[in-house]
Amino acid sequence: MENKKYYQLLITTCPDAAVADKLAHTLLENHLAACVNILPNIQSVYEWKGEIVSDAEVLLFIKTRREHYAAIEQVLLKQHPYEVPELIALPIETGLPSYLAWLDRIVSQ
Repeated sequence: MENKKYYQLLITTCPDAAVADKLAHTLLENHLAACVNILPNIQSVYEWKGEIVSDAEVLLFIKTRREHYAAIEQVLLKQHPYEVPELIALPIETGLPSYLAWLDRIVSQ
């Protein structure tokens, strides 16, 4: 069987840039992610406690390996201000080999 690493793109939202920046730095400082893209000024519309809510949020794309999911989840639950933070994991099936090698170097330190 091939010794294949499994990469993931994790998605989460934050209430503002300060929370997003703090989460991104924590993940990078702990080598849990190789890169976190912070996309400001998104509008989220969702149902919460029986009401339709529309909020300005900041979106994070977190590039990592699947083995770090549990640790990232714990960081998110500890640092995130939302009662139920979003955390969705999407598999990265393939990618530029040099990019994935760089990702491996960063999260393996």
